[in-house]
Amino acid sequence: MSQKTWNIYLSGEIHTDWRERIVEGAKARGLAVQFSSAVTDHDASDLVGVNILGSEEDPFWRDRKASGINSIRTSTHIKNADLVVVRFGPKYKQWNAAFDAGFAVALGKPVISLHDAEHDHALKEVDEAAKATCRHPEQVVDILAYLLS
Repeated sequence: MSQKTWNIYLSGEIHTDWRERIVEGAKARGLAVQFSSAVTDHDASDLVGVNILGSEEDPFWRDRKASGINSIRTSTHIKNADLVVVRFGPKYKQWNAAFDAGFAVALGKPVISLHDAEHDHALKEVDEAAKATCRHPEQVVDILAYLLS
């Protein structure tokens, strides 16, 4: 009998190594998971619209082109996910991560939030909807190991 491979979507900040720590931790434990995420190259993500569809003078329309294309990827991966992990980093406000969390919850996908204690108040509604709130990527790996045992 084969074990199901879980599809895990990793959403949120792109400035730290949290994704790599989760992926490597899952690999080290031999977990039957596969990961997907948004494009983590900031410039590639922000400029995809103008790179493909042509330049824009107005930053609003530049961002609109990119967000439309990026949302195809994001929504598809979230719809196909068995679990969504949403990381809120310490430096930037990740409005897109909050949107991803809400979208996942609306689809009935379980969410794990990942953030420092300093954001507890700001993220209280996200954390209420999440099935677990972690402080460190290694805690996410521990949850995955438990779920797949």
